[in-house]
Amino acid sequence: MPRHRHAFPVAVCLLLASAAIAASAAAPSRRVLVCGPRTAIVEIDAETSAGRVEWSWPANTREGWVLPDGRILLALSKSPACPGGAAVEIERGTEGVADRVVWRYDGTQEEVNSIQKTAAGTYVLTEAGPNPRLVEIGADGKAVGGFPLACQKANAHMQSRMARRQPDGTTLVPHLLDFAIVRYAADGRELARIDTHVPGEPQVNSWPFTAIVLADGGILAGLTNGNRVVEFDASGKLRWQVTAADTGGAINDACGVQRLPGGNTMIASYHVGTGGERLVEVTPDRKVVWAWKADVPAVHHFQVLAIDGVAVPGPALR
Repeated sequence: MPRHRHAFPVAVCLLLASAAIAASAAAPSRRVLVCGPRTAIVEIDAETSAGRVEWSWPANTREGWVLPDGRILLALSKSPACPGGAAVEIERGTEGVADRVVWRYDGTQEEVNSIQKTAAGTYVLTEAGPNPRLVEIGADGKAVGGFPLACQKANAHMQSRMARRQPDGTTLVPHLLDFAIVRYAADGRELARIDTHVPGEPQVNSWPFTAIVLADGGILAGLTNGNRVVEFDASGKLRWQVTAADTGGAINDACGVQRLPGGNTMIASYHVGTGGERLVEVTPDRKVVWAWKADVPAVHHFQVLAIDGVAVPGPALR
C-alpha cells in the first residue's frame, strides 16, 4: 500500500494538466492580417491580447490580402515614398531570406484605395483624385482595362473604397460621399446603384466602405461614420443591420468587414478610443461573441485567416 500512496495525487495532477491543455487549446483565438497604421499578421488570444506578430510590413496600408500561395497583396497609403499611393505584392522570405516585392504599381493621382488580384492574375484597383477611376493592371504593369468612376470629385479621399470585381465581370464600388454602392459593367456603364442613406435619418453619415456580395446575391456593407453594418438584398432593399447601440458602442467607424463561414460578421472599428475594440465579431442576431480590445494601432481593413486554429477557407468575403 505505501508504494501507492501518491498514485491518486499524481493522477489528479495529470488530469488537471490535461484539462489545462484542453482549455488552452479551446481558448478563442483569431489569426488576422491587419491593415492601417500597422500592417501585420497577428495571432490574437487571451494570453496575448495585443497579438503575437507573425509578419509585418513597414507601411501604412488601406487594405491587404494573404493570397492562396502565401504572398501578401497590399494597397499602400500615400506617403513621401509613394505620394499617389501604391499597390504591392510581396513574397514572404523564409529561413533568413528577406521579403521580396514581386509586383508594384504606383498611383498616378492622390490615393490607391483598394486592390484585388483576379483569377486571371491581373490586379484591379481604384485611384482617387481629379479623375477617379478603376484600373486593371497586368503582371507586366501595363493597363489592360479600366474606366472612370461615377462619383463626386470635390473630395478625393471620399471617392471610393473597397472595389470588388465579380465573377461575371461586373465590379462593385462603394462611393462614400455619394452614399452609394455602384455596380459597373466591364465597359464602365452603371448597371445599378444602392442608396446607403439610413431611412428617416438623413443626418447619419452612412458612407459605404465595403460591398461584399453574399452567396444569395445580397450585399454586406460597412457604413463607416454611420457606425453600423448592413445587408441589402439583391434588389438593394435593407434586410439586416447591426449598430453601435447593438454592441454597447463597440462599433465606431465601421470600416473593414468580413462575413465568416459560420455566418458571423467581423467588423473593424477604426475610430475606437485607446484600449477599445479594434475588431468585434457579431452573430446574425447581433450578439458580440468575440472582440479584440487592446491598445494597438487602429485597423482600417483586415482578413481573418484562422478561427481557433482552423484556417478560414477562401475566397474571403471581405
